[in-house]
Amino acid sequence: MYKRSFIKTCLTFLFVTLFISGCKEQTLPGKSVSQLAHADLGAYAAAISADGRYSLVSSTNQGVLLWDNQSNTVLFQWHQDKNEQNLVHSLAISFDSQVAVTATDTDFALWDIKTGQNRGFYRISKSTIRDIAISNEGRFVLYGRADNVVVLVDLAEGRRLEFLGHTEKINSIALSPNGHFALTGGNDYTAYFWDTRTGQVIHRFNHPSRVTKVALDNEGRYAFTADSMKKASIWRLTSGELVSQLQYIARQKIFSAVTFNKQGTLLATGTPNRQLTLWDLNTGEKQGLWQVEPREGSRPKSAVVFAAAFVDNDAALLTESSNGMLERFERNN
Repeated sequence: MYKRSFIKTCLTFLFVTLFISGCKEQTLPGKSVSQLAHADLGAYAAAISADGRYSLVSSTNQGVLLWDNQSNTVLFQWHQDKNEQNLVHSLAISFDSQVAVTATDTDFALWDIKTGQNRGFYRISKSTIRDIAISNEGRFVLYGRADNVVVLVDLAEGRRLEFLGHTEKINSIALSPNGHFALTGGNDYTAYFWDTRTGQVIHRFNHPSRVTKVALDNEGRYAFTADSMKKASIWRLTSGELVSQLQYIARQKIFSAVTFNKQGTLLATGTPNRQLTLWDLNTGEKQGLWQVEPREGSRPKSAVVFAAAFVDNDAALLTESSNGMLERFERNN
């Protein structure tokens, strides 16, 4: 009788423990404290400047819009195609907020953020563009192609370098602010950190499935790589050593936005299913969870988080997503 009672007590304790653990993992996400419409009918892609000042939004019906987030006004409206049909699916703002780059499958354009003037249109001769990045002052442009090739263009000197390290199509790329280092990931289960001046590989990061997202810390300390299943890692760039892996129980997690804070202590990620998550960079533990608003009329309710930025000394986060809205999230909410 005592043995049965003891077993029953143990099973009850185990159930309660598992229930509590599950509740901790599935904490209800917080909501944004403000929402500002940046694309009335939704967006194809978006970027936020490192300081949160500007948003670059590829809208479904208004071309590409550059927003001043301090005054919430449209500074410029750009059309990359002559027929004004917007096909821009990849874009970026330089770390120094001087130049923006926008890309369709077959061409890319540079834009001056201060004047709104176009700084050049460029058409690629092979394959299609999968992702694009730009350095300070707009000198270097990096783009990844569907034919496994990553291209670095030095617009000041007219130099062009092709990185041929990947054996499958490129999914995600990142470029250091000075344009001297690149991080690229593809379907070959591999991410490479390499020198754009020589094409020399510095570190190789292996994954058990295709690499879907990469990001670089703007201060040159860390790299982020994530695959299509359950491995999302933060690496130290000086040594190539693993710093941490993001801790979550989902069997599969895809990231659509990643950004480091300036101090190198926090990481913010966005997903295609509305989630904005804050992580401790050194431990990989979750520090906060929120949801962006769903795109109006979507069934089921959905939105892809395209970009995130730390603002107000990391007290808040800004996001741009496919819902066409700039949202603000407070860390104490």
